[in-house]
Amino acid sequence: MDKDQNIEELSEIRVDPRQSPIRLDKFLCDRIEKVSRNKIQQAIDDADILVNGVQVKSNYKVRPRDIITYSRHSKGEEEFVVIPQKVDFGIVYEDDEVLVVNKPAGLVVHPGIGHPSGTLVNGLSYYLGKSEELPVKSGNTAERMGLVHRIDKNTTGLLVVAKTDHAMTHLARQFFEHTVEREYIALVWGSLEPGDGEIEGYLARHPVHRKKRKVFQKEEEGKWSKTHYETIEDLYYVSLIRCRLETGRTHQIRVHMAHKGHPLFGDDLYGGDRIMKGTLFSKYKKFVENCMEIMGRHALHARTLGFIHPKTGEKMNFNQELPEDFQQLLQRWRTYVSSRNNNEYQ
Repeated sequence: MDKDQNIEELSEIRVDPRQSPIRLDKFLCDRIEKVSRNKIQQAIDDADILVNGVQVKSNYKVRPRDIITYSRHSKGEEEFVVIPQKVDFGIVYEDDEVLVVNKPAGLVVHPGIGHPSGTLVNGLSYYLGKSEELPVKSGNTAERMGLVHRIDKNTTGLLVVAKTDHAMTHLARQFFEHTVEREYIALVWGSLEPGDGEIEGYLARHPVHRKKRKVFQKEEEGKWSKTHYETIEDLYYVSLIRCRLETGRTHQIRVHMAHKGHPLFGDDLYGGDRIMKGTLFSKYKKFVENCMEIMGRHALHARTLGFIHPKTGEKMNFNQELPEDFQQLLQRWRTYVSSRNNNEYQ
């Protein structure tokens, strides 16, 4: 197989009879140039990549004489394109190689069903002068726009964008090797025990609720994930925490904290949009409802981003303060804690 081919051009690989066991995603990543491991894993999850005509998981161990095939028959494709659009997003840093963005709440990163336009990718296409309309399902549009990682629609904070092919390859390798520093700030329900620690497990799509992810304990059930957390401030019924990602799976912090019994405040997908700690007395209930009106989303912010510059080799570090709604939410909880002695909300 030609090492320079794209994943779309992959039709069939016949595994060498002397091939030692190796994960399917790694096997393909080593043989297909300029395609991220995430994209390969997504194709495997979507059954676009089959082994001996059967759908398998990314951690399937390739065996001698396996036949690996690629096709697009498994899913109906949305026929829409990325149109360059002026989209508001904050620029924290820019040079010839990279662009660091401060994504606001409510901005979807990548086009998809339900969000064909108005995304960060549309905005990057406009800002970077890529005037042509790009097919969403051709060649991984997000990668063509230089995105090597994403954050959820209602999560705020820092993203790095590659402006050149060299930067894309260099940054993708850093994310693959887990050397990129990513720190998030979150407000979660309850007080964590222990206050500092780590959460790990194998993440995969929830077997019943398809929009959700779930933590599993066996490798064959999902992709390994690990989050380090530290309590910054205990606010009685909620806690402000710092999370450092060792891996970067979809919804990772949201799933991990919910799995531990401390969903993010306001997280309507993982149960944090209702009172999880505290009384149900009317004043307290009204207070929590007001807090959720202030924020209107889950309380998660990508505060710190650190990586090696792809051209200069310099360590780049960026920090972005909490957005205004998050700061207002924290102030309300701090006021609540200071008022408890007066029995105002009990």
